[in-house]
Amino acid sequence: MWPQNTFFMALPHVGPIVGWLFAKQHMPNWYATLKKPPWWPPNKLFLIIWTAIYSTKGYASYLIWKDLGGSLGRLLALPLGLYAVQLILNWIILLLVFGAHNLGLALCHLVLLFGLVLGMALSWYSVNGLAVLLLLPYLAWLTVTTSLVYLLWMDNPSSAPPSQTHFTGGKLD
Repeated sequence: MWPQNTFFMALPHVGPIVGWLFAKQHMPNWYATLKKPPWWPPNKLFLIIWTAIYSTKGYASYLIWKDLGGSLGRLLALPLGLYAVQLILNWIILLLVFGAHNLGLALCHLVLLFGLVLGMALSWYSVNGLAVLLLLPYLAWLTVTTSLVYLLWMDNPSSAPPSQTHFTGGKLD
């Protein structure tokens, strides 16, 4: 099962690599100007944590695939369907933050992603308990990430895209 295991562990990394290639040109200028909370983790820590989480949730998805028969059957539709949707939503975060600079939309997106991962964990519970446990660091880090994006959004109102309108004091700006 080595090739399948490797595939499942590598797949989650595809989106961030592609997203980073797209967003890296926008990242240094805009990102550096953001007001960040004092407890903001170093950028290298983000890379290390997300790499570990992507690998871990990839391995967890492999466990689900293996325990449900190791092929693409009907039993896999819900558990791995939820996994695929959350994976795509996770990949979009980089584009929302670094490409579109839309922290408000990224925050809504993260809340939706958290709920989806929680639902995915519940659907996996009856299949493989270890796979669910492997998702706990992901849920914890999503909580941290959501709070960081919330603080960025609150502390950097000027970072919203120019096409967004803001309601202040009875008039639209």
